[in-house]
Amino acid sequence: MTLHDSVLVTGGGGFIGTWVLRELVSRGLRPVVFDLQRNSERWEKVLGEEAAGVQFVAGSLLNRKLLDQTAREERVSHIIHLAALLTPHCQQDPVAGCEINVLGSVHLFEMARSLEGQIKGISYASSYAVYGPEADDATTGTTSGESGPPTFYGVYKLAVDHIAQQYWRHFGIASVGIRPHVVYGPERTMGLTAGPSLACRAVAQGEPYAINYTGSVGYDYVEDVASAFVEAALNPPRGSTVVDLPSELATTEEFAAAINRVAPGASSLISVSGPEIPRNIPPQPNYIASLLPNWKATPLEEGIRRTIEFYKA
Repeated sequence: MTLHDSVLVTGGGGFIGTWVLRELVSRGLRPVVFDLQRNSERWEKVLGEEAAGVQFVAGSLLNRKLLDQTAREERVSHIIHLAALLTPHCQQDPVAGCEINVLGSVHLFEMARSLEGQIKGISYASSYAVYGPEADDATTGTTSGESGPPTFYGVYKLAVDHIAQQYWRHFGIASVGIRPHVVYGPERTMGLTAGPSLACRAVAQGEPYAINYTGSVGYDYVEDVASAFVEAALNPPRGSTVVDLPSELATTEEFAAAINRVAPGASSLISVSGPEIPRNIPPQPNYIASLLPNWKATPLEEGIRRTIEFYKA
């Protein structure tokens, strides 16, 4: 990158997007956020004084003209694509979910194609939601041969993975899709699986909190996830690659127990109850170490400690 190039971050006002901005700024790079609205409060908490220098463009991925204009005027050289409607919204409004998550992603890849070599790399958020429940899973009624994403959100994410393959095959646009599982850490406040992060915040503030789901899933610390997106966008291999994050597996009760080990006495504040969520474990994972051998995952207890310390500070 040159001093005048910039990294376009769609969804930069979100939880992971904010930590991506911090990672970019820490590397001396210039982020440009393309999102429906800025999140100045969250940026200030995570980026500090650097938040004031973040370039922001208010827009939808469905606005192709504005997307193209932004990329040209801001001299975008790399893209980190995070903007999407999440599972509940996609289930409630499949049309809107398809428009934003699928058509919006096509607009982004098409913009990269139209810039004739200006875009050097793209990383984008895929998801463990692309993996269906295990065969013969009695809780879902799934039988052998019926594998596949159990939600509209998962279907849309899988569609984007295939679309990315087409843009490499036909137009030579390199990209890396990254599949985290449950991302936790400071400023995770929304979504079904925000509970563990909110529990860390509650413990830091000495308040009770009830995590509202059960089950065993993989957990990825947000700084690790942000680092993966940035490194993959800056140094993508040839082709269309999709990688899984290793995700430390834990039940919700084990996560709560880890909080108590980091902050003794927390068990009196944290409770766990609710429906069991799908594990969505990849049958044949392609872990990120195959792409970024120097990338390391933060152990669960260390990620919890950083989250609690963030809120105490």
